[in-house]
Amino acid sequence: MSFNVLIVDDSSSMRAVIKKVIAISGFKMNNCYEAGNGIEALERLKENWVDAIISDINMPEMNGLELLKELQRDSLYKNIPVIVVSTEGSSERMNDALQAGAKGFIKKPFLPEDIRKVLYDVIGVGSDGEYQEDRRDAEEVDF
Repeated sequence: MSFNVLIVDDSSSMRAVIKKVIAISGFKMNNCYEAGNGIEALERLKENWVDAIISDINMPEMNGLELLKELQRDSLYKNIPVIVVSTEGSSERMNDALQAGAKGFIKKPFLPEDIRKVLYDVIGVGSDGEYQEDRRDAEEVDF
């Protein structure tokens, strides 16, 4: 199974780095969408379904915390897991992100394994990237 991811960061080079790190981490990514701020992220979500969002905090127009609050207000988007990636790794900043609805927090710089582990954790799959129920044989399914 592969997943759709939305990367939200005002730096195009950082978006490219995160996308590359996800690819080399072994995470099974189908589509990767990008946005430069929270407003652009909401526009991408109108056009595309994503399984997870990776967002910076400090961005112009709509920052990551404001994006989290907007996502929580929408019944369709509020269940999309958001991982905050930031250079600000203080416990206060991490707490702010988690209180606003983030499901994970990664401090920059990070390793590919960090990204993969947090993505798998927030999406709810095993270390092989598969949902537990996907492991059943067809004969075990009652339909």
